[in-house]
Amino acid sequence: MTRTHCPYCALQCAMHLEPGADGALAARPAAFPTNRGGLCRKGWTSAELLAAPDRITTPLMRTGRDTGFTEVDWDTALDHVAGRLHELRAGHGPDSVAVFGSGGLTNEKSYLLGKFARVALGTSQIDYNGRFCMSSAAAAGMRAFGLDRGLPFPLTDLGGADVVLLAGANPAETMPPMMGHLNAPRLVVVDPRRSATAEQALANGGLHLAPRPGTDIPLALGLLHAARAQGLLDHAYIDARTTGFDDAWRQAAAWWPEQTEHVTGVPAGRIREAARLLATAARAYVLTGRGAEQHATGTDTAGAWINLALALGLPGRNGSGYGCITGQGNGQGGREHGQKADQLPGYRKIDDPRARAHVAGVWGIDPGDLPGPGRSAYELLDALGTEGGPRAMLLFGSNPAVSAPDSGRVRNRLAALDLLVVADFVMSETARMADVVFPVTQWAEEDGTMTNLEGRVLRRRAAAAPPEGVRTDLRLIGDLAVRLGQPADRFPTDPGAVLAELRAASAGGAADYSGVTDERLAAGEELHWPVPAGAAPTPRLFLDAFAHPDGRARFAPVAHRPPAEPTDAAYPLIATTGRLMGHYQSGAQTRRIPELAAAEPEAYVEVHPDTAARAGLAHGDPALVTSRRGTTRARVRHRADARRDTVFLPFHYGGEHAANNITNPALDPTSRMPEFKVSAVRLEPDGLDRQAGAVRSEPDVPARPGPGGTA
Repeated sequence: MTRTHCPYCALQCAMHLEPGADGALAARPAAFPTNRGGLCRKGWTSAELLAAPDRITTPLMRTGRDTGFTEVDWDTALDHVAGRLHELRAGHGPDSVAVFGSGGLTNEKSYLLGKFARVALGTSQIDYNGRFCMSSAAAAGMRAFGLDRGLPFPLTDLGGADVVLLAGANPAETMPPMMGHLNAPRLVVVDPRRSATAEQALANGGLHLAPRPGTDIPLALGLLHAARAQGLLDHAYIDARTTGFDDAWRQAAAWWPEQTEHVTGVPAGRIREAARLLATAARAYVLTGRGAEQHATGTDTAGAWINLALALGLPGRNGSGYGCITGQGNGQGGREHGQKADQLPGYRKIDDPRARAHVAGVWGIDPGDLPGPGRSAYELLDALGTEGGPRAMLLFGSNPAVSAPDSGRVRNRLAALDLLVVADFVMSETARMADVVFPVTQWAEEDGTMTNLEGRVLRRRAAAAPPEGVRTDLRLIGDLAVRLGQPADRFPTDPGAVLAELRAASAGGAADYSGVTDERLAAGEELHWPVPAGAAPTPRLFLDAFAHPDGRARFAPVAHRPPAEPTDAAYPLIATTGRLMGHYQSGAQTRRIPELAAAEPEAYVEVHPDTAARAGLAHGDPALVTSRRGTTRARVRHRADARRDTVFLPFHYGGEHAANNITNPALDPTSRMPEFKVSAVRLEPDGLDRQAGAVRSEPDVPARPGPGGTA
């Protein structure tokens, strides 16, 4: 029996993996602070993925996008990829090659991938799918506090709160074990939908505020206005621990509750009640999730909620605070050690001369040889195959053909590449577009570390050997680096050796892991970063001072800007997207698990019955949801409590059922976050045979090629 952590969300619930009579591993919950001995449906079934029937165990290559894949040996595939990379870099420069990573990779993989891009390839063109998750809250947190850690306090602190406001978060479905920490507080849930979390809030005496999508900023400003009008601000805290309140207040001054109601649709009385409930609590928290952050105004939206928390004196107090609910399993660690276009390990800025000198010293290179900042995730994908853009991409642990906004356009850009290389364990929608696919290990077949939503570094342990022919991502990176002319010792493939190097590279940085040792991890010590060598970890940040030089938090003056795309007569509805309890991210993993696929087998669109009727649609009918960019096929689900101007689609399905076929790639100017949560759409009948199950979306499992054959 092996103790490890779940492969899915950032709770990183602890589990035991134990073999059954047939030798197959089964997951069982283990005691741990985040999950308290529980697992969600995804966690319980996670071990089934190890035996996915279409698992790739041999490198696959093809000579053209219109031909099938051929199984080849590792040396053949590696030599081919390295040769093509040499050609492209020689003919078009180092930035002709791009790297795309993932918030699901371990800290060691994230670190080595960033090093590989900048040293072995010499490219600035690296980013990762975490840009689509926490980047807006990260930017807002850096601006306000001088440091970004999702929850700057242990998750268990929430259980002692009186009130918790959740803005754009639905943990009852996305992170069910987290709700065990939210049973005692009264919840104020901000969500256009009557989500499962909103239902729990109402059942336990809390509130549900349902703003029109894209109006979180005026709602947060309205709550700040209502709190001040009722004399509920903490002026002593504002004076002692913050700067910039007057400028922020000038923006909020115009948002009295009735004006806020006019724009958001949230009743003025409910706004005053929510402000009073939050402000009079002895212990309170404000938490944001993707619903608040995935906007072209995401940084300012998160900043507006931070302003409210600061005005009430919450951050940096025991028992109160602000936090961002990180989504992906290693969404926190993945953004700290070099996958982002503008970062070096330790959460250092790549354009900071001192940061460059420190990291270059660890890597044994000249600081001048490090590239500068590159393109952000969507900008990188959108530049593929264009004049001056990358001509090759190496992709690890991500599925942008489904997960990126305006995914039809992204698929076209992927198809325009001269070389697409994917490292995965199944043929995801993106892998099926590749020229070369490398089979890599899964979570239960490798050691490494993850950093959960609390900033706690955890050890992932191997519980089984991978199938014959499968290699780790670390070995793949090392094998390619050597073929690109790097000394083998510069790219270690042992996770312990990589962690030791990561410790040195992060030392002295904002995310300092220099004290994260194998011995401390093995002892089960709670290592919340920063963990400087020889020092205690930091479970609670900002209790004495914030991370700005003067020790004060910064209010940000934020103003309401309407969504990037207005509705009109042709596209009269607003589409928003989100997760389901049984699926995860693009669904490439969970749609392969029979129990999860059976629970939610097809794409659907959630819509008010009156709105559906106006489109000539009944419950269960196949429908087309069309934006200015594309169309998604989905089956109608009536929700009598839905907003009449809004439809909701889960984003776990691929192909013509992908919600991101319609989403808007308009970007936040600071975080470069796309506007996933607001798209102008129309709803109409599909016209397909209603009895044919036309909108079912399950993994398209390709036939496995035989040795030397093609699929």
